[in-house]
Amino acid sequence: INEPTAAAIAYGLDKGQKGEKNVLIFDLGGGTFDVSILTIDEGSLFEVKATAGDTHLGGEDFDNRMVNHLVQEFKRKHNKDLNTNPRAIRRLRTACERAKRTLSSSTEASVEIDSLYEGIDFYTKVTRARFEELCGDLFRSTLEPVESALRDAKLDKSKISEVVLVGGSTRIPKIQKLLSDFFNGKELNKSINPDEAVAYGAAVQA
Repeated sequence: INEPTAAAIAYGLDKGQKGEKNVLIFDLGGGTFDVSILTIDEGSLFEVKATAGDTHLGGEDFDNRMVNHLVQEFKRKHNKDLNTNPRAIRRLRTACERAKRTLSSSTEASVEIDSLYEGIDFYTKVTRARFEELCGDLFRSTLEPVESALRDAKLDKSKISEVVLVGGSTRIPKIQKLLSDFFNGKELNKSINPDEAVAYGAAVQA
């Protein structure tokens, strides 16, 4: 069973079906990004109409933007280059991953690392607005594969009846907003923990 189909089943999109339904699966994980368009008919038959994506876009890229931003901030404050110290960068990256997750539910996240470099403690805050600014072009670029999949499937976006989010990075509010706006304010399917949607759907299918 392919992943997009598993995700669609997890959301019960094959239930109570009348006629055909077009579903767009937006799967943004840690390192890759996939968009699939499926058509489901009344007999619960799934047909993948189009796929698109970017094998080099995901949560890690968003982390990198925050890491680079904070490396610059550290340089401004302390005139030291963290890039010369792989361990400091690793610790900073871990803190940035945590901050990114926090920013999905809060408008501000603290980054607090004791003795990050040459005994210097690094305490700072990152706002959701700043994070969105740092990653703005990356977030917007997720719409290109959506448009490309719609073209390949020969469907207008108004013909998509469900949009399903999969993958941890789809928790980012700005990404949800861009996608919802693109589909003219459509409500997105995000009820299941996005990381677990595929595994859950495969289990239902089995």
